[in-house]
Amino acid sequence: MVKLWRCIICGDPYIGENPPKNCPFCGAHVSNIMEAKDAYVTFDVALTDKDRTNVEHALEVEISNAGFYTCAATKTDDEESRLLFKALAKVESEHASIWKKILKIKEIKEKEETCFVENRKNLEESHRREEKAIAFYREASKTSDSERIRQIFDALVEVETDHLHLSEERL
Repeated sequence: MVKLWRCIICGDPYIGENPPKNCPFCGAHVSNIMEAKDAYVTFDVALTDKDRTNVEHALEVEISNAGFYTCAATKTDDEESRLLFKALAKVESEHASIWKKILKIKEIKEKEETCFVENRKNLEESHRREEKAIAFYREASKTSDSERIRQIFDALVEVETDHLHLSEERL
């Protein structure tokens, strides 16, 4: 029987017989996907100064990474990697959208980033960016005053770790 599922990280719905293993929008793992009727999702979070600073930085990270992946998807010299980078750009844009909702920002300006024609260099840069994001998100989660912010940071650590494995497999 087809059901309506909802990711509790990004809030987006999905229709299917079973929940997807990963949210098709933000990449969150299946543990963050529930039947929509049972899913409580909020982006209305009271932010301490520390959490606001971390969320603003997370938004910058995701905008930058989305820009890099968008560039790499058009310039890299490997067809499969163009597809990978296109998919990663969409996921990173969705992550930026999560932080935008938390910060109550309507518009975000995409950031143009530099990338390479040589696929290996793009994969190395992807790896570097993902490691940096993971380290930041882990620390931000540990120090957050908000359960919801910790939930999002923890879920994104899992997703960015998945991205890290994608680059590792290709290096």
